[in-house]
Amino acid sequence: MNWLLVAVGAAVGAPLRYLTDRAVQARHDSFFPWGTLAVNAAGCLVLGALWGAAQAGSGSARLDLLLGTGLCGALSTYSTFSYETLRLAETGRGLPAAANVAASLLVGLGAVHLGAQVARQLFG
Repeated sequence: MNWLLVAVGAAVGAPLRYLTDRAVQARHDSFFPWGTLAVNAAGCLVLGALWGAAQAGSGSARLDLLLGTGLCGALSTYSTFSYETLRLAETGRGLPAAANVAASLLVGLGAVHLGAQVARQLFG
């Protein structure tokens, strides 16, 4: 039955990723992949919150499967991040490509930390 939790989470996460990416990109008339950065940050925030809740003793294996593996697995995307970064570099946009790598790393780590801290405060 665990696979069903993952599938349900993914069924929500994949369209949420697409719709969020399109909405964010539509607001920025830019070649920079803001939409991918946003969905990856959101996925990191949720995973951080799940981790923080687990550390506070309020974790749930089922919730981890539904939200962590399913939703975040389909919401966040390392492959799109990699493709968009390579595309930037190959089209002569080396500085934005490097900025994408740096921003993705810093924003992702910050979001995980923030999510964990908030969950620890709420559940600790």
